[in-house]
Amino acid sequence: MKTGFIGLGNAGGKLAGTLLRNGVDLTVRDLDRAAGEPFLAKGAKWAESPRAMAESCDLIITCLPSPAASAAVMEGPDGILPALGPGKIWAEMSTTDAGEIGRLAALVAATGAEAVDCPVSGGVHRAATGNISIFAGCSRPTFERILPMLRIMGRRILHTGPIGTASTLKVMTNYLATANLLTLCEALVTMKAAGMDLATTYEAIKISSGTSFVHETESQVILNGSRDISFTMDLVMKDIGLFQKIAEEHHVPLEISPLMIDIFRDGQKRYGVRANSDDIIRRLEEATGLSILAPGFPAEMVDDEPEELGYEVVPPGRG
Repeated sequence: MKTGFIGLGNAGGKLAGTLLRNGVDLTVRDLDRAAGEPFLAKGAKWAESPRAMAESCDLIITCLPSPAASAAVMEGPDGILPALGPGKIWAEMSTTDAGEIGRLAALVAATGAEAVDCPVSGGVHRAATGNISIFAGCSRPTFERILPMLRIMGRRILHTGPIGTASTLKVMTNYLATANLLTLCEALVTMKAAGMDLATTYEAIKISSGTSFVHETESQVILNGSRDISFTMDLVMKDIGLFQKIAEEHHVPLEISPLMIDIFRDGQKRYGVRANSDDIIRRLEEATGLSILAPGFPAEMVDDEPEELGYEVVPPGRG
């Protein structure tokens, strides 16, 4: 299957790299031509426009920073839509709004092509090794067609139901991850204030009921001081804002979510819209005068799982 990939940022570049590393016939595109050069050097082709990519590829994947960016690539001048037709698949791997993905999917379906919303979860370091998790919202026949490619890019693949369901679930998981990040920041600063050794604190959380994926990854780069988990505050605000929107649409009176939005809005004012998401701990460091650092932790996360072909995760009762 000839595959095109648009959006070679933190996550997209790693996903595209996994496809190329595994021998997929790949065409790439990004607003920054320099981002594509490493792929071209390894045998990928370059598309002069989204439309040109859609004309030459069977599967067109987009992984972009916002719903607006995805819409521009699909509907803008030289966009993807006019070149779609029967037999082609558009797969959106961005974290986006379920309503917007539904709108674009309807336009895709009108051309005779198929649409999938398939956001990823598990950290950029796992995208680099093909071990990230992937949600896929689409019809079952479409899922079966795209599954071989998803198994290359990800380890655990979940068919979530019709178009839009994957985006809804992904927004929820990012909300939970953000809530966990904020509670970890409070826990680490409070333990430092109480005189606890931070490396010991890290291990205490890791081996206890308080552990989580976020702790075992993001706490490490926080304690290192790099605070670089390859995710920025503007992306956090997009994701938790989308979750809040879902709750409001369904009349769920959330209490924690609005507070999280306020905290990150303040973080953006202090440190910049595109500051590292883990820089949010600096608010508490500044308020207490404490430094939340410990030796022996890495500046960035590296996946230590061996790369393996992915598999479908089947929910209980569905098999």
